[in-house]
Amino acid sequence: MAPGSRPWAAPLLLLLPVLLPAGCRAGGGCAGEGGPLEPFDALYASGVEAYYGGDFAGAARCLERALRSRRELRDARLRCRRRCRGQVRLEAPGPGPGGDLPFFGSVLRRAGCVRRCEEPRLGAASRHRAAEEVRADFQRRVPYSYLQRAYIQLNKLEEAANAAHTFFMANPEHMEIQQDIENYKTTSGKVSLIDREARQHMEDYSAGVRHYDKEKYELAIDFLERALKGYYSEDEDCQIMCEGPQRFEEHEYLEYKAGLYEAIADHYMQVLACKHDCVRELATRSGRISPIENFLPLHYDYLQFAYYRVGDYVKALECAKSYLLFHPDDEDVLENAGYYEGLLEGTMDPDTIKPRKEAKMLLRRHKLESHLLQVAAAGLGYTYTEPNYWNRYGARQDEHSVPSSISSEPEDGPRLSLAKKPMPKPDRELKEGGPLLYSDVKFVYNSQQLNGTQRVLLDNVISEEQCRELHRVASGVMLAGDGYRGKTSPHTPNERFEGATVLKALKYGYEGRVPLKSARLFYDISEKARRIVESYFMLNSTLYFSYTHLVCRTALSGQQEKRNDLSHPIHADNCLLDPEANECWKEPPAYTFRDYSALLYMNADFEGGEFIFTEMDAKTVTASIKPKCGRMISFSSGGENPHGVKAVTKGQRCAVALWFTLDPLYRELERIQADEVIAMLDQEHLGPSEMNINPKDEL
Repeated sequence: MAPGSRPWAAPLLLLLPVLLPAGCRAGGGCAGEGGPLEPFDALYASGVEAYYGGDFAGAARCLERALRSRRELRDARLRCRRRCRGQVRLEAPGPGPGGDLPFFGSVLRRAGCVRRCEEPRLGAASRHRAAEEVRADFQRRVPYSYLQRAYIQLNKLEEAANAAHTFFMANPEHMEIQQDIENYKTTSGKVSLIDREARQHMEDYSAGVRHYDKEKYELAIDFLERALKGYYSEDEDCQIMCEGPQRFEEHEYLEYKAGLYEAIADHYMQVLACKHDCVRELATRSGRISPIENFLPLHYDYLQFAYYRVGDYVKALECAKSYLLFHPDDEDVLENAGYYEGLLEGTMDPDTIKPRKEAKMLLRRHKLESHLLQVAAAGLGYTYTEPNYWNRYGARQDEHSVPSSISSEPEDGPRLSLAKKPMPKPDRELKEGGPLLYSDVKFVYNSQQLNGTQRVLLDNVISEEQCRELHRVASGVMLAGDGYRGKTSPHTPNERFEGATVLKALKYGYEGRVPLKSARLFYDISEKARRIVESYFMLNSTLYFSYTHLVCRTALSGQQEKRNDLSHPIHADNCLLDPEANECWKEPPAYTFRDYSALLYMNADFEGGEFIFTEMDAKTVTASIKPKCGRMISFSSGGENPHGVKAVTKGQRCAVALWFTLDPLYRELERIQADEVIAMLDQEHLGPSEMNINPKDEL
């Protein structure tokens, strides 16, 4: 998200004179160090104000201070809560009247300990209660978006590159930042970028898996063991941070009239639910909603096999037994454990090798938390459904291919359990090769020939004359930045982007601003494309329009020399492509309801602009298509089909872009309105375009 699009910025800036310390207001920069920690939200607002005021040095200084203040706030709270846990133990209640006093007395002493510890550094607790939208900004790393722009203005390219990379790791769908990063790499020659908010246990896990895939088992063990140590440390921190203030969802706190035990139970259940969800929190990448499936058990799964490969059968058995705590019925690991026991017979008693203590303790605690939450839900009258935190067969798996050498193991040798896990089943049966419906449409390539899944390339979908007519419509109805909030160059600063919807074209036609026949052609050919896609992929249910867009990309003169960016960065249409994780996250803000996509090209008189498919890494090109009049590429919209557009270096490239859904709830509203316009035109006997949209001879 570009800095200028922050919806809260304007009202917040009006309050700045009240919110900010004197040293943070415009012209004063950020206040000096020392004294109680300054609130990160006030520093952030000061940085935003400086940014929009053109004081980029001040903006960078205050934004860096805001990020540091937020980290220090968390560290101070962790340090004090951990210290007071050790200094003030909670006492067990005693019998009889007044028996609860020892317990509540220890609660009061611990609360006083925490306050005495925090206040000298943090000041009053109310200073650090940031608004929800500000906390969300930091969660999504929005301050780094401002930072990278400020550092650009200060000509600090390395700092700008790292800030952009940090933002991008939590916002992989942000194409503008993605393009900025590529520009930084070219301009500064910096290839290795730093994620300033990286979670070390996840970095170590990813490194361990990469080494595992390369069969470098010693290095894999080092990183995976380090990842486990970091995981359990982060889990303890997460548990402690859950002991902070909670939000009462059903009533305002000041009007809370529940009795003592109901109030305690209500608050504690929210704390407990937060602690219980630490498993999900620690398995979720920054900026994502969905966790890596089976994250913690997978550490032990990789380790049990890696230790076997380096000949440490004791550790292999230990990790196999640790994994079985989470999945006691996993046949592969059960067989592996038996195999390791056989290898150790005669040298030691395999029964003396136990699962790891920290895994047993975490799982025991997690089960008790679950039990308490379910008991509370039944007793206090609210709904609680226990998630499957250790799901092995989820739709999203962050699992990697098993090294080829495993296939050479003896039949009775160990196997990595994830090697036999079934691939996620698609939500529908995938087919292709159905009739093209129109005799003039020419088949060119199928999925196999395009090196992918659910892909088709067709020619002659529309004629040369229809291409020219669509061009005339485009010149009369398109607006710069249409569909991208008026941004004339949403994907690259080297091209101008223009677009128009089908409803707009029809309205212009009805008003006489463009020929009505030409405007209706846009409507008709998009319907023709929809019919072809629905038929070719042999869909058993109706395919609906999700969005229809007539688009042109024009190369800007004087900006094409030594250009190495893309016209449209690599992405997927219904999920957030994460090349670093080799994953595509099907969650908002992606258009998760899109099922199929199509691009119908209108011309070839330009340079560059090839459509490309890539692997998940967004680098390895699997197919390249040169647009021309009447050519249409169609494909399923998911992570199986990452795609983009090479730079248009000369001329103008135009196409009809189409996205479809199988869910009628997500039908394109403008399309429904366009249908109504067409019905009205037919009633007025204005007639359809000369193109017949009804199928002709089936092929």
